[in-house]
Amino acid sequence: MKVSNIIIVEPQTSEEFEAYFLVRYNVLRKPWRKPIGSEKDEMEKDCTHAMAIDSNGNIIGVCRLQFNSPSQAQIRYMAVIESEQGQGIGSRLLQYLEDKAKRNNVKNVILHARSSALNFYLNCGYVNNGKSYLMWDSIQHYLMCKLLK
Repeated sequence: MKVSNIIIVEPQTSEEFEAYFLVRYNVLRKPWRKPIGSEKDEMEKDCTHAMAIDSNGNIIGVCRLQFNSPSQAQIRYMAVIESEQGQGIGSRLLQYLEDKAKRNNVKNVILHARSSALNFYLNCGYVNNGKSYLMWDSIQHYLMCKLLK
């Protein structure tokens, strides 16, 4: 793992957000030929966004924390560029947002994991609660949760 050279920050400027959303699009939407803009939703301005930046200043991973209620938050749009996967970047992003949730007195975090990411989330302490939905008739998602301590 070479996560020591990675920093996790929240995008601040319009340029940072543009680059952040581009990573999200390239990892989560472009491979399925979805249009630009499909990587965003109406809750963006109300959420906490985190991005992993390498020592060259490149954004190599992104993730979002959405507060569903005072006691529950949701991780959404986790994306790590393919060449950097398996190096602990996703874990760092997840830990950053879980810590943020804890500071806001959240006790429960949920997410909908693609089947390809199930083992990652299980290794990060999430529990699989079964199938939740099928995206674009091809990508099975599973509802996962974690109690924060």
